[in-house]
Amino acid sequence: MENITNQIFELQYALDTFYFLVMGALVMWMAAGFSMLEAGLVRAKNTTEILTKNILLFAIACTAYMVVGYDIMYGGGIFLEGIAGSDTLTADALAASAEAGFDGGSVYADASDFFFQVVFVATAMSIVSGAVAERMKLMSFALFAVVMTAFIYPMEGAWTWNGADVFGMYNLGELGFSDFAGSGIVHMAGAAAALAGVLLLGARKGKYGPNGEVRPIPGANLPMATLGTFILWMGWFGFNGGSVLKLGDMASANAVAMVFLNTNAAAAGGVIAALLVAKMMFGKADLTMILNGALAGLVAITAGPDTPTALQATLIGAIGGAIVVLSIVTLDKLKIDDPVGAISVHGVVGFWGLLVVPYTNDAVSLSGQLIGAATIFAWVFGTSFIVWSVLKMVMGIRVTEQEEYDGVDLSECGMEAYPEFTNS
Repeated sequence: MENITNQIFELQYALDTFYFLVMGALVMWMAAGFSMLEAGLVRAKNTTEILTKNILLFAIACTAYMVVGYDIMYGGGIFLEGIAGSDTLTADALAASAEAGFDGGSVYADASDFFFQVVFVATAMSIVSGAVAERMKLMSFALFAVVMTAFIYPMEGAWTWNGADVFGMYNLGELGFSDFAGSGIVHMAGAAAALAGVLLLGARKGKYGPNGEVRPIPGANLPMATLGTFILWMGWFGFNGGSVLKLGDMASANAVAMVFLNTNAAAAGGVIAALLVAKMMFGKADLTMILNGALAGLVAITAGPDTPTALQATLIGAIGGAIVVLSIVTLDKLKIDDPVGAISVHGVVGFWGLLVVPYTNDAVSLSGQLIGAATIFAWVFGTSFIVWSVLKMVMGIRVTEQEEYDGVDLSECGMEAYPEFTNS
């Protein structure tokens, strides 16, 4: 009987670990989505550089988080202590882990937990790349990525998902803060870092007229941007679904199914609402707003995809889709130039996602969500502003006006994505 029980534990552990890794791979695929989305929404002369930033930031995130970030966020990082080998994984240890819920707290789960966590770190950094597109120096961006993924993000991650006290003063979990998959911890944090960079960087040349009028700068490839959105939509099932953390029992399987359903419903609601609001405001079905509406719906539901009904999730996503259109227009009026709308999608709507959780989850308080959101934003924005400022003083963060006019593909990468067209 004991042998059968141990075999069940082993099977459950294997299933949970496999699920964790597959969901992590789905989140990793979101890197391709961000790459395609951003490459589609920038001008042709800046495509190679934005693609370079996306693959570079992913590599930096994976390395910096392994070396130091994971240890800051959770303690006992894999670089410092190593990963427990499978030969030490006894049946008794499996049984103990099963009783703990296979939630990644065991040393035996370090490898799978690290893999799942590191793709979230890369996602947060991906948000920054689009907002500072078309005028930032590549190496300045890379150096910021090191600090963001090794220190800034892991610190706020420790206060939230790891439950550590914020500078020893207060505990967000005890205040009623909850962020299931990262509307605030990942998305609003990425947007806060992006906002700090954009404010120091300034707008693209020609974006705003002498009288303050907004001049649209259309992207070069809307089919590519649409493909990127669908890839992100698909990857989000791993983002939210994987945050259930396990699959090997009936309750967890049902929870995963509900999270998938709500994630999809919220994205659909975001699309419909963004279309309607754009049609009312501009008289046209603006595809870029619709794409951002889908992403806004996904961001909005990420803080609490496990508790709403499908209809509630649709409404949460729809409000997010409406908010993002209004936010993009407002930021443009404030002359905050964000070529892909990342600050609005991930920051403003990420805040909305946090605020709505208490309405479907009685265990979460509105005051806790507000304090948590303020903590995340203040920390990430403040530290990012300092890092960007130091980079600006030491090496500069913006390319020259001529380099911007010619396109950063040539000045930063020495090649163009579409040489047949840009040279004609």
